[in-house]
Amino acid sequence: MTPADFLIILCLGVASAAPALDPSLDDEWQEWKTRYEKSYSSLVQAQKRAVWEENMKMVKMHNRENGLGKNGFTMKMNAFGDMSHKEYREMMTDIPVPAAMSEDSNQGGLSDIPKFKDWRREGYVTPVRNQGNCGSCWAFAAAGAIEGQMFWTTGNLTPLSVQNLLDCSKPQGNNGCEKGTANKAFQYVLHNKGLEAEATYPYEGRDGPCRYNSENSKAYINETVILPPHEIYLQVAVAAIGPVSAAIDASHDSFRFYSGGIYHEPNCSSYITNHGVLVVGYGFEGNETDGNNYWLIKNSWGENWGINGYMKIAKDRNNHCSIASQASYPNIF
Repeated sequence: MTPADFLIILCLGVASAAPALDPSLDDEWQEWKTRYEKSYSSLVQAQKRAVWEENMKMVKMHNRENGLGKNGFTMKMNAFGDMSHKEYREMMTDIPVPAAMSEDSNQGGLSDIPKFKDWRREGYVTPVRNQGNCGSCWAFAAAGAIEGQMFWTTGNLTPLSVQNLLDCSKPQGNNGCEKGTANKAFQYVLHNKGLEAEATYPYEGRDGPCRYNSENSKAYINETVILPPHEIYLQVAVAAIGPVSAAIDASHDSFRFYSGGIYHEPNCSSYITNHGVLVVGYGFEGNETDGNNYWLIKNSWGENWGINGYMKIAKDRNNHCSIASQASYPNIF
């Protein structure tokens, strides 16, 4: 079969399987397309609209159930609204989790750890950015952790170059927009003895040649620390060190459309990771004994996702969504 034959068959299939659309959603569809600057060819418009309608119905159903007390978080339509679950899942890249370490997870001494922490309030966190269509979550998580440590050291909060990490950390095992880990990004900065700022090496959202200029370096690190895969170690690090990079299971539609509350997804894995985030704090809602503990994470999907770009994800619930499975941070001294 030639490519032309395949295209003809595909087009015929699209024409004969045109989905039935709900005209009552016309206004919301147009508003959503305008807000997220979406436009489609006539060939795919109906299919995208059908996927969007299914996602819209799922979000509305979830929020109705939330109103009845059936779950603890809300969802909303966002830029991912025209993607099927399969398309969304294909965005994710499984990140290998190191073998579990045997350190004793005794929680002695936790009384000295603050019950709340939010490093945004102390000036350690730069504004939320958007990775776009590039799988650069790992680089945003790494840059965020280094930004926090540089602020600790210098008192200056400088957005660092994610593009520098994308283009230049391939010798350490990262692969640009395809996949990577924050720890390998830290290894690059350690070996390179520097990292540029966003101002001199701006984000492009695609792979490119390494263009690092040591004269423009604005950050460095002295060592990297990989935490044992237990939430207690993550809490101690976030409390004492600053923002910490982590990797989570973000493959569920509930994560894709999250908008508020404490995220708890029954199908979330406790050992699979596929998305890099930055843990910037933790806390609890209601009374401390209610069990409504959460981690506060910074995502790289723009301010229109989640709580202005952030999420509260369930804490102390069996490593929910693998939050502690691959946490690491840089040391600067």
